[in-house]
Amino acid sequence: MDAKSLNAKALILAAGAGTRMKSEKPKVAHEVLGKPLVRWVVDAAHDAGMSEVISVLGHMSDKVSPLVEGDTTIVMQTQQLGTGDAVNAARDAMTGNDGAIAPGTLVVLSGDCPLITPETIRALVAKREQTNAAVVVLTMHMDDPFGYGRIVREGAGDAVARIVEQKDASPEEASITECNAGFYAFDAPALFDALSRVSNDNAQGEYYLTDVLEICRNDGREVLALMTQDAEEAMGVNSRIQLAQATRAMQRRINERHMAAGVTMWDPATVWIGPDVTLENDVELLPNVMLLGATSVGRDSVIGPNTRLTDTVVGRGCRVDETVAEGAQIDDKATSGPRAYLRTGAHLCEGAKAGTHVEIKKSTIGAGSKVPHLSYIGDTQMGAGVNIGAGSITCNYDGVNKNKTVIGDNVFVGSDTMMVAPVTIGEGAIIGAASCITHDVAPDALALERNEQKEIPGWAAKHMAKLKAAKEEKAQ
Repeated sequence: MDAKSLNAKALILAAGAGTRMKSEKPKVAHEVLGKPLVRWVVDAAHDAGMSEVISVLGHMSDKVSPLVEGDTTIVMQTQQLGTGDAVNAARDAMTGNDGAIAPGTLVVLSGDCPLITPETIRALVAKREQTNAAVVVLTMHMDDPFGYGRIVREGAGDAVARIVEQKDASPEEASITECNAGFYAFDAPALFDALSRVSNDNAQGEYYLTDVLEICRNDGREVLALMTQDAEEAMGVNSRIQLAQATRAMQRRINERHMAAGVTMWDPATVWIGPDVTLENDVELLPNVMLLGATSVGRDSVIGPNTRLTDTVVGRGCRVDETVAEGAQIDDKATSGPRAYLRTGAHLCEGAKAGTHVEIKKSTIGAGSKVPHLSYIGDTQMGAGVNIGAGSITCNYDGVNKNKTVIGDNVFVGSDTMMVAPVTIGEGAIIGAASCITHDVAPDALALERNEQKEIPGWAAKHMAKLKAAKEEKAQ
């Protein structure tokens, strides 16, 4: 069923302090695989087809707001007085021009539960619309239910009598293993009518959203449960331990999706893939690989081991081994590593090579060109068929400005060469080893920059004899 056709909206609760995180930033800003917790929930709501997504902010809202602005309506909870108070903060946003709450379904989600899926959100909406229930509660079975609100059912059907919080539960209620997952689909007018009658007469002095269920039931409206088959979806993040658990769960979910689509992983437990990464089939990921941001990898490429790619585009048939790349582009059949660093703006054209202990920054390495080992190439435009000898660098920084080096096609640069920018080396030129090139080199020329070599016959033997004699004299 299409949630959009139901005029369903989502309300995301993201106002809490999250004190157990012991952090200087709000809980919902902590990340799972490079993406803030609250963004996982916002994106799931959008993917479910919600007509509007509303975010309730409070604690450190200045740091949370940038994460949700633009595609959600932001409302503020000025005091953190419980979940009922948080939802009530959205009353004005849900009120139409006629002063009444707009009809339709409102799905309430927790901003610290990144594993919720669009499919489950749609299922909540569908059940509420099909039954015209006042509320549909997402529930889950927990082997260890401690800390969760317990679902007290009415008989054997889907009807829910009430939800009892851990601190308010009797011993009998505390033994119940069906728990509140913290996600609800409400009939919006019924929700806000009930909220106006919620009391804070409880152990915490807070307004519980769960009290709405009993009020609606007393009004003669149905309150139903929808049991999820995967309790992991409702995993909340309230500590660093739970953050790691959620990250591991998301890692497994993402990896299984890619493997099902034709990606090979030697050891999925050591492969970490962000939510926005795209992989073609027949990509092979070796152990200890991290693919983050907007990274994409083309067919028949092998990545790893020990590789981290962020916002990097890798073409087809590439080999990327022990490489760190950020904002780089690696074209078809290019190779990188082992132990290479491709910084922002690095571009390996088709068949190019960045080898061992090579760093490349804001430079184009032309088709078939090679920077095999122990080199730094920065702010450089390099043509095709170039060979850079070991230990060569482009000296691009003069202490104030970054300057450019231009290297033409088919240039051969000898080992241990410094090219002091700005400088241009013409097509087909050869640079002798150990040169310091400070002036432009003409096409097809040989450029050398060396001091005259001097030799003193027999000096080494005499020098060593002198050192040994001094040592023996000191020992006496």
